[in-house]
Amino acid sequence: MKAETRVKPQAVTGEYWKFIIPSLIGSLLFLVPVKFQGDVTIGVGILASLLGNVFSEQMPAIIIFILGISVFLSILAKAAKPAFILDNKFLKGLFDTGKFGLTMRILGFAVGIMTLFEIGPEFIWSRNTGGVVLYDLAPVLLTWFLFAGILLPLLVEFGLMEFIGALVQKFMRPLFTLPGRSSIDCLASWMGAGTVGVLVTTKQYDEGYYTKREAAVIATTFSIASVAFSLVVANVVGLGHLFVPFYLTVSAACVVAALIMPRIPPLSRKPDTYYEPVGQQIDETIPEGVSKLKWGWEQAIDKARNAPGPKKLLTNGIETVLDIWMGLIPLVMSLGAAALIIAEYTPVFEFISYPLIPVLEFMQLPEAGAAAQTMLVGFADMFLPAVIGSGIESELTRFVVAGLSLTQLVYMSEIGILILRSNIPLSFLDLFVIFIERTIITLPVIVLIAHVFVF
Repeated sequence: MKAETRVKPQAVTGEYWKFIIPSLIGSLLFLVPVKFQGDVTIGVGILASLLGNVFSEQMPAIIIFILGISVFLSILAKAAKPAFILDNKFLKGLFDTGKFGLTMRILGFAVGIMTLFEIGPEFIWSRNTGGVVLYDLAPVLLTWFLFAGILLPLLVEFGLMEFIGALVQKFMRPLFTLPGRSSIDCLASWMGAGTVGVLVTTKQYDEGYYTKREAAVIATTFSIASVAFSLVVANVVGLGHLFVPFYLTVSAACVVAALIMPRIPPLSRKPDTYYEPVGQQIDETIPEGVSKLKWGWEQAIDKARNAPGPKKLLTNGIETVLDIWMGLIPLVMSLGAAALIIAEYTPVFEFISYPLIPVLEFMQLPEAGAAAQTMLVGFADMFLPAVIGSGIESELTRFVVAGLSLTQLVYMSEIGILILRSNIPLSFLDLFVIFIERTIITLPVIVLIAHVFVF
C-alpha cells in the first residue's frame, strides 16, 4: 500500500507537467508578443525571420526547387503510378492530385521559372506580380510554416485549448457562436500571422474539434491581421504616428464583424456537423457543481495524458510542413500571381469599384474615386490597397483605406488559397461573398471612428 501511494502522486505530478510545460512553451512561441529587430512578432516569427535572413539569397531557388519536386512527383504519380507513392497514404494524398491540382502545380512552377529568370511576358514576372509572390509571399510561407507546422502541437496537443476553452466558452458561444477554444486561434493570428490562425483552425477541424460551420467562421472571421503586419501597413500609408488609434479601430471593426458574420449567410448556412472521417471529438458541457477552472484543468490533463509521443508528433509536423510546401506554395505561385496580374494590368477591380464612389462621398471621404479603387483589390492581396492608397493625399482617406484592407481578411494570394486547400467547406464564391460582407460591415465602423475620434 505504501508503494502504491508513493507511485500515484508521482504519476499525477508527471501528468500535470506534461500539460504545463509544452503548453507554456507553445504559448511563448505562438501567443506572446516579442519585439525583435524593431518589429512586434512572436517566437515562431523570430525563428522564421532568422532562417529567412540566413538563406535570403538562396530562397527563390529553394522555392523553385520545391515547385519542381512537386510537379515532377505529381506527374510521376499520374503517369508511372510508382508503388512508393501509391502505397503510402501520405505520399498518395500529397502527389496523386486531380487535374486541377496538377495544372496549378505546373503553372506555379512555370510562373516561378519565368519570374526567377525574367523570361516570357513581363506582366507575369514583373516585380508587382510574379515577383511579389516569389520574393515576398512564398519565402514567408516557407519559413513560417516550417516552424509553425512542427511546433504547433505544443499549442494544440497538450491541453491548452481545452483549458482556455472551458474558461472563456461562457462568452464565446453567445457572442460569436463558437467554442471557447477558438479564442486561441484568434490570439495566434493576432500575435503572429493570419496564416498560422488558419493552420490551427484546419488542424482542429480535421481532428473533430470544430464543426463545419465553426471552422468556416473561425477561418474567415478570427484570423485577423497580426500586429506586426498592421504596423507595416500603417507605415506604408504614412500613418505610423497614428498606429495605436489605427489598430484599435481595426480591432473594433473586426469585433463588430465577428458578431455579425456568423449569423448571416453563407456562414450561418454551413452545417453544424463534424468532419466525417473523424466525427465529434469534443464535448464542452461542464458537469453540475464543477467550476470552469476545475473542469478546464481536468480536460487539459486528460488531453495531455493521451497526447502522441515525440516521434509521432515530429512525424505529423513534418507531414504538415511538406503538405503546405508541396501543395500550397504552387497554388500561391499560380493563383496568387494571377490575382495580382488581374489587379495590376486589367481594369477589373477599378470597374467593379465604381458603385462605391457615391457611398464614400456620402461618408464624406476626400478623394472618393481614388479610395474606391483600393477597396476591392484587397481580395487579390491584403497589401495591395496600402500600396495603391499610399499616394492619396488625404490622411483621413488613407486611414480608412488601410484599416479596411486589414478588416477584409480574405485575400486570394495567401489566406484564401490556404482555406480552399483545406477540408473546411468554403468555396471560392463563399470567400468572395464573405469578403464583400466584411467590407460592407467594417467600412462604416472605420469611417465613423475615424471621423469622431481620430480626425
